[in-house]
Amino acid sequence: MATFRDLLSAARAEIVEISTETAASHISAGHTVLDVREPDEYQEGAIAGAIHIPRGHLESQIEARIADKTTPVVIYCAGGVRSVFAAKTMTELGYETVSSMEGGFGRWKDEGRPWKQPASLTPEQMHRYKRHLLLPEVGIEGQKQLLDAKVLMLGAGGLGSPAALYLAAAGVGTIGIVDMDDVDASNLQRQILHNIDRIGDRKVDSAKKTLTMLNPDVDVVTYDTRLDASNIMDIIAGYDVIVDGADNFPSRYLLNDASVKLGIPVVHGSIFRFEGMVSVFHPTEGPTYRDMVPEPPPAELAPSCAEAGVLGVLPGIIGSIQALETIKVILGLGDPLIGRILSVDTTEMEFRVFNLRPDPTNEVTYANRDRIIVRDLDGLCAPGLAH
Repeated sequence: MATFRDLLSAARAEIVEISTETAASHISAGHTVLDVREPDEYQEGAIAGAIHIPRGHLESQIEARIADKTTPVVIYCAGGVRSVFAAKTMTELGYETVSSMEGGFGRWKDEGRPWKQPASLTPEQMHRYKRHLLLPEVGIEGQKQLLDAKVLMLGAGGLGSPAALYLAAAGVGTIGIVDMDDVDASNLQRQILHNIDRIGDRKVDSAKKTLTMLNPDVDVVTYDTRLDASNIMDIIAGYDVIVDGADNFPSRYLLNDASVKLGIPVVHGSIFRFEGMVSVFHPTEGPTYRDMVPEPPPAELAPSCAEAGVLGVLPGIIGSIQALETIKVILGLGDPLIGRILSVDTTEMEFRVFNLRPDPTNEVTYANRDRIIVRDLDGLCAPGLAH
């Protein structure tokens, strides 16, 4: 009958153990770090950047968290025992370069090596965001990123409504809203931030009431003003992402130039009758709005929703995709629509993706940011933010 010591010795004979010094060297070289301690141990301190999977969940979660089995991995626990068994398990699962750190986190910390206090949530937040926390790609660290994020909504109308609702529900900590309109009965067919009791109220006030009631974690900052060249730089500065829900070209070009100058990504959405599109204009990583539409069309070729109409559910679809892309940008998750345009035709229920490349003649770029002059483009089409 084998004893625990027998099993430990057998496991050690099959895996690679390394010193904390060697582990530090591997980590500096870019090796992935895996912490297999229990949650309460992890919350007391961990090596920066470590993936946390308790030893008891390793077999069921490791392939989702580290999909590439050629990835070199340094595993640690509290004292260097559980990490041995974890390394053996990962080797059996086909991981090619796995090592267990001798002495574990205890020795690492005693030697004065760098560590940090992991992100933590309140018990109420742990319960509220439980479904996020179950996603390895989000977890506590990702949820804390969302809570620390600042997103500005350009408009509290058709696109801004679903986008703001889902971002607030997801726990984005600060949501700014720019809008200067009142709630009208004709808005309620699609602008789900508002309701019949708020007809006549300012849209920013109505939006703040709805979002605050949905999630008290969210700080809703309102800007009851028309966005123009005199105020846009002050308003958007400090935000991590901007969600563009404008329905006119002057606002879109103004936003593009200001966001490019400051290097702030914009999640763009637009709708027309039964069709919509979404793209992510990231000034430091890909094309921007002027690469897609170099010059604004004449007003007669760019009717607003008030003139052409819009299916009420369409902004719900496009705005929700904008919220999703915003979360992806904040978390560095997946492949955001940078350099791509997602087109949606609801009559045929077709989703198509088109590549967008930088326009070599476009001089409004982040590289030229010091030369960008942010100015209003008046007279192109009727002003307004809401769909």
